Amino acid sequence: MKKLLALFAVIGMLTFASNVSLAQEGTDSTAVSQTVAAAQTPAVSTDDEAKIEGQSFHQVLKQKFIEGGAGFMASIILCLIFGLAISIERILYLNFSSTNTKKLLSNVEEALNQGGIEAAKEVCRNTRGPVASIFYQGLDRHEEGIEMVEKSVVSYGGVQAGLLEKNLSWIALFIALGPMLGFLGTVIGMVAAFDAIKVAGDISPALVAGGISVALITTIGGLIVAMILQIFYNYFVSKIDGIINDMEDASISLIDLLYKFNLKK
Repeated sequence: MKKLLALFAVIGMLTFASNVSLAQEGTDSTAVSQTVAAAQTPAVSTDDEAKIEGQSFHQVLKQKFIEGGAGFMASIILCLIFGLAISIERILYLNFSSTNTKKLLSNVEEALNQGGIEAAKEVCRNTRGPVASIFYQGLDRHEEGIEMVEKSVVSYGGVQAGLLEKNLSWIALFIALGPMLGFLGTVIGMVAAFDAIKVAGDISPALVAGGISVALITTIGGLIVAMILQIFYNYFVSKIDGIINDMEDASISLIDLLYKFNLKK
């Protein structure tokens, strides 16, 4: 899973770097072409410019990225990339950890009745997920008594719960860090906008509105990143709670099965 997480992060960073490079090149070439066109052709109306800019949504996003400031916007995008990489890894891990506990209990009970403890352990070895691992630990301590089985199940259940919650703290960090970087970029952008007003010596509505709109782009980006990652985080919390509940219910059922099995002996 660590290799998979690193792979997703590297792919995201490479894609992000290539897009930034293309955006910068596109912005530079667009600026040059617009300068040449302005010198050779009549002025284009505002409506025509809006139509031209609205032709490519991807190009507009690149332009807004550059306007928001490459440093802060890059940091916000990196938060999104690493957050999504961890989210994809957690989705795969949690889906692989999901087990049909009723079917597993039925198979373990059948194995106990037909082949004893070793047959039940073999069923657990061939089943994927934390519930099967907990069952195996409990069955492996069967000879030491039911109390030892219960302690083993509880202890190993805590270990499995920790594995399920692994890396969630990093997603929470990126959820908090994205808006923080956005607000910081906005504050710095506002300072730059007021400096521009001071240099110009005139409080022009166009100058103020333009500076503020550029400054707020980083906040928008940070909030979007936080909202996307928050959806994944809440899904993971809900998924983990469901798996832990299944683990607890299945563990109680396993102890009941072993108690009945001892009575039959």
